Amino acid sequence: MNLIPVLILALSFMMGFPCAFALIICVIPYFIFDPYISINVVVQRLISSSESISLMAVPFFITAGTIMNYSGISAKLMSLADALVGHLTGGLGHVNVLLSTLMGGISGSGAADAAMECKLLVPEMEKRGYDKGFSAAVTTASACITPIIPPGVGLVVFAFVCEVSLGKLMSAGYIPGLMMMVSMMILVRFISHKRGYKPSRTKRASFKEIWKLTKNASWALFLPFGLIMGLRLGMFTATEGGAMMAIYSLLIGKFVYKELRFRDLPKIMYESVLSMAAVMLVLTAANVFSYYLSWERIPQALSASLIEISKNKYLFLLFVNVLLLILGMFLDGMATMIILAPLLAPVATALGIDLVHFGLVMCLNCAIGAITPPFGTYIFLVSGTVKVKTDLLVKELIPFIGVCIAVLALITYIPWFTMVIPNLLF
Repeated sequence: MNLIPVLILALSFMMGFPCAFALIICVIPYFIFDPYISINVVVQRLISSSESISLMAVPFFITAGTIMNYSGISAKLMSLADALVGHLTGGLGHVNVLLSTLMGGISGSGAADAAMECKLLVPEMEKRGYDKGFSAAVTTASACITPIIPPGVGLVVFAFVCEVSLGKLMSAGYIPGLMMMVSMMILVRFISHKRGYKPSRTKRASFKEIWKLTKNASWALFLPFGLIMGLRLGMFTATEGGAMMAIYSLLIGKFVYKELRFRDLPKIMYESVLSMAAVMLVLTAANVFSYYLSWERIPQALSASLIEISKNKYLFLLFVNVLLLILGMFLDGMATMIILAPLLAPVATALGIDLVHFGLVMCLNCAIGAITPPFGTYIFLVSGTVKVKTDLLVKELIPFIGVCIAVLALITYIPWFTMVIPNLLF
């Protein structure tokens, strides 16, 4: 078995190469010196994977999320979140967590959610007397909720890489997302009580006020449920659903909320292209790497080895969680998923683990990796945006990381949390 590309890939990561380039560079020597495969395979696989119909869902969802950030949706969802939980101790901390949960059905991107809340909520939290480190930590940690609430981009990528039903995978994200929300709000309540952070509202919002704000935000709240039901009823494919979300977001922002301006369209397209280019380049490069893995039959060999070591699926899940949490400290979550999902999914299937459940476990692991030092992407995004020292942010993040790992353990070993909704709907 030729493992030279794997060694080159590990060396490239250690030298700090971008993930996409490392995935391509590592297989070039393999294809050059293998007499049975042409080097043209690299170019062919890059181009053919970019033409995949199912993969087109990724840029559509990213574009829809970007449009929503310019359409006033974020402000309306924040007003609703404040009405629901602003009266609690540490009100704006709870609003931060709840807003990330609501934004999960809009942007689908934890990075986009964190960037938005850095500008929208963190300055207001500082004005109300919250420590900058705590404000940044809540924003960073709550961004982990967004990728596992439909239509999280990570869910779309796993479904594409492992050929899993996207409808089932998306519907499986609701309960884990709510578990993350509740656990973080409990932690925020505990810290806020200890530090004396006040509510953002003097009294609980009336039913009439909540109903009014819910109606204002209903066009946005409808999106994730409409997407799931459309997929369930066969009204559209995942790719068509992504395109419909982008068009829907544009129409709502322009004609219902009337906050989307035509002069914003170039900025929207610019941000969307930047975001999707990074994701698509990694995905297409991973397709080339996957071809090498398949040619050498590495997934099959790895599956056989892992099953020989342990036929216990619970030990296997423990191994996967530990491995992904460690790798998450050093690698981007999306890259980790793209590289490891095709290797680990056959083992999970052989051990009787439902790939929908396994996909949620991997997606949550990758989300936690984004807030884990030393190289968590959300850490650097938030610290750079709000101008807080990284070591202070990491110190405040530690309890939130602990809460996330506790929820991960629950959904790993109690599949009911992830499978109950897919089983009911599908």
